[in-house]
Amino acid sequence: MRLRLVGSILLLGFLGIEPLLAETILQVVPDDAHSDAPLRRALEEARQRGATKSGIVIELGSGRYELSRPLDLGTADSGLTLRAAPGEHPILSGGTRIRGFTPVPDRTNEWITPLPQVREGQWYFRQLFVNGQRAQRARTPNTGFLQTVRRLGSGSPIELSFHNGDLHPEWAGDRDARLVLLMKWTDLHLPILSINVGVGTNPGIARLPGGPVPAWMDEADARYWVENVADALDAPGEWYLDRKSGTLRYLAPPGVNPNEALVVAPRLTELVRIQGDDPAHPVRDIRIEGIAFSDADYDMPDAGLISPQAAVPIPGTIRVHHATGGVFADNLLENLGGYALELGAGAQHWRIVGNTIRNVGGGGIRMGEPGGRDAGAADANHSHQITDNTLQSLGRIFAPAVGILVFHSGTNRIAHNHISDLYYTGISVGWNWGYQATPCRENVIEFNLVERIGQDRLSDMGGIYTLGPQPGTVIRHNVFRDISSHGYGGWGLYTDEGSTGILLENNVVYRCKSAGFHQHYGRDNVVRNNLIAFNREHELMRTRGEEHRSFRFEHNVVIWDTGDLLGSHWMGTTREFLLDHNTYFDTRAGTQASAYRFAGKSWDEWRQGGQDGHSQIADPLLVDPARPELGLRPNSPAVSTGFTPIQLTNLGPRPAEQREKSSPSHGIRRGP
Repeated sequence: MRLRLVGSILLLGFLGIEPLLAETILQVVPDDAHSDAPLRRALEEARQRGATKSGIVIELGSGRYELSRPLDLGTADSGLTLRAAPGEHPILSGGTRIRGFTPVPDRTNEWITPLPQVREGQWYFRQLFVNGQRAQRARTPNTGFLQTVRRLGSGSPIELSFHNGDLHPEWAGDRDARLVLLMKWTDLHLPILSINVGVGTNPGIARLPGGPVPAWMDEADARYWVENVADALDAPGEWYLDRKSGTLRYLAPPGVNPNEALVVAPRLTELVRIQGDDPAHPVRDIRIEGIAFSDADYDMPDAGLISPQAAVPIPGTIRVHHATGGVFADNLLENLGGYALELGAGAQHWRIVGNTIRNVGGGGIRMGEPGGRDAGAADANHSHQITDNTLQSLGRIFAPAVGILVFHSGTNRIAHNHISDLYYTGISVGWNWGYQATPCRENVIEFNLVERIGQDRLSDMGGIYTLGPQPGTVIRHNVFRDISSHGYGGWGLYTDEGSTGILLENNVVYRCKSAGFHQHYGRDNVVRNNLIAFNREHELMRTRGEEHRSFRFEHNVVIWDTGDLLGSHWMGTTREFLLDHNTYFDTRAGTQASAYRFAGKSWDEWRQGGQDGHSQIADPLLVDPARPELGLRPNSPAVSTGFTPIQLTNLGPRPAEQREKSSPSHGIRRGP
């Protein structure tokens, strides 16, 4: 049976006459106002058909559906499929198109439009999208950063010292102005309480709400900028929203008339919420396929927001809680303010496959809860397949956001994803500093391409980052490349505090700032058969020594042409760490063993201490030094130390016909 909803007209000509077929399709097309009314009528019709929606499909036709409120799917919607009609391209938008711009006299290319709902306090937005791209909120400086004169103090409020002329006193007290400060692995979005201009050579002082955390705030010359102040509207493409007058000002690029462009301002911060009525009655078997989700904002308290490691306070735009067995496939998520997709408490056995996530203020996909270490069975998060997704241009508002973030969640498979162009960690797994047991275990991370991350914006991050004990977790057949931090800590494979029981094998890691592999502290990790090459400062790093075996490093190929092989702390015996059966090659020294140094020791001295007894110094013969993932030539001497060629034929997203057809609960490979 096909029921067609056209605009606000519900056509039910065959309802009650034809017998119910195995699949009932409700067809929806948008009305002239681009409202969500036709979609909501279809949902209501589906709900009237009984307690289970198995076999009921809502198909959306091409066009914009501007959501008046988030789309809520609960337990009564179990079994429902929401998808694009064949050949159609529907967009579920959380925004409203803005029109009615008029040119500002004597201001070249500046346009203005009144927004009464903003003036009346009914609406305020922090993002603007023009022809599908995020426009820049008025900012100073237009590019790059301002820098503090000295380190931030330890008092409250925060005192930020600035060079005279960088900040203007009239910005203080502006409810909507924000000073955005980058510090190590965090960023702060804060209003300015007061500004005292400096005298002579003395710097000015700006006071910001809150008190600093010493671990974050000890950087000299910290970088920051100010946005959403009227006198910063001075570069093509910038915009400024005046809450008091309710006017939107837009400085258009030359030749652009905003009335002829698609200018969209968001009204919602969430687009879809899938949540069971309670933990004991989850939503089951929801499918969402082939739909574009766009134009969502982010929340910002008047007191500002500190976005710490992984941008933890930033929620998902599409949120799933207490829902099992769902499928989210081949969708587009773009122009969003927070994380794109959140699988939270009680989300289990979901397939997130074939989606494109781009141009979002937060990260891509977050799984589990930061406080979910002791979650019961109904609240636990586990057993997802996150495969074949493209995630790019992330962290555009909250720089510490992660591509794929796993808190306390286990038995997941994260595979064949392409993650690129973000300012912090590509994949982060685990959320426990130390050795306490958590549900984060038996995760498989494989065949992912992670590249162009960090980009000198933040510090202490990696291509893949792990925390805490994770028995049975495997990280294999991935490529991590072009990872660059602002200060310390641009690593490829980064096993941070307490990382334990993890196997890292058959990965290719190259062009990282600090090192290809770094272990802070942990226990019984195995790093084997990896190709680590051309990292800038070091190839391998180890920070804290403990009285147990932290890792074995074996059957690897390590090549470098700058810096040195071993960085940081390499004191200790083979009881604490063991390296063996490896091939090392410094292109500057060639095969002259006497030119090599291993933590200050000669090759012979290093081996006499019990390390690398079966390793060699030899040219491993890369096929192409510019692309180490192409592997080694057939006659590579690395084979003699047990190195096995790394197979990366299916790296990154695969065509739809090559993806696994298994259900979310199948195909998860556990352990090494």
